[in-house]
Amino acid sequence: MTELAGADISSVPADLLAAVRAAERIVVFTGAGMSAESGLPTFRDEETGLWSRYDVSRLATPEAWDADPALVWAWYQRRRFQLAAVEPNPGHRAIAALGRHRRVDVVTQNVDDLHERGGSERVVHLHGRLAETFCDTCRLPYPVPAVDPQTEHLEPERCVCGGRIRPGVVWFGEHLPADEFARAVDHAENCDLMLVVGTSGIVYPAAGLPQVAREHGATVAEINPNRTDLSEAADLVWRAPASTALPALLEVLSGTAS
Repeated sequence: MTELAGADISSVPADLLAAVRAAERIVVFTGAGMSAESGLPTFRDEETGLWSRYDVSRLATPEAWDADPALVWAWYQRRRFQLAAVEPNPGHRAIAALGRHRRVDVVTQNVDDLHERGGSERVVHLHGRLAETFCDTCRLPYPVPAVDPQTEHLEPERCVCGGRIRPGVVWFGEHLPADEFARAVDHAENCDLMLVVGTSGIVYPAAGLPQVAREHGATVAEINPNRTDLSEAADLVWRAPASTALPALLEVLSGTAS
């Protein structure tokens, strides 16, 4: 494993540059750190105001929904409102730009739409999407506007069948959507290079995708300012934030392109 630090143009790892230039198919596997660099809070961030007394990770469960759907619905409406207030960071835009010159598939554990808003078109969402909602009984999709709830409890809307409209995300303890996970595995098995960006590597089965890529001959490169559970298995490690590292990588690639 090669490990390097720094996020300016002069510090772009030569081995990573060579791997990107040689790759015909790249997978960018992203986690919460990617969105955090846009200012979107993660589950690990401390809450303030109304939500400071809640462990918000416990709200992302089927059990919480069954026990208090109004509480969970208000929390996710707040998340949608937070998402509407942030923009894709330069790392998102660099991934999209890289995809204009070669095949780049984004596989993300994030439930936001920052990759799409940043210009990426080939995006697999393993854990669902904040922008989507559906009936918890008949699964009928529903459009729901992002609003800022001024209360800890907001009753979810009802479907025509009588069921509640729930967030279109995968909660802890739920299975990943089979079609999305199958696409992610296919991308991992057929890529030449996987960039692992901003993920801690602790949530399975998604965290197993880098190993799938390695077993099928791909180079795995981690871009993260912090050491993670995936660091030891990576071929290359660049200790840098995505919002500066990825634009630096793109600039070097663009400057040396023939």
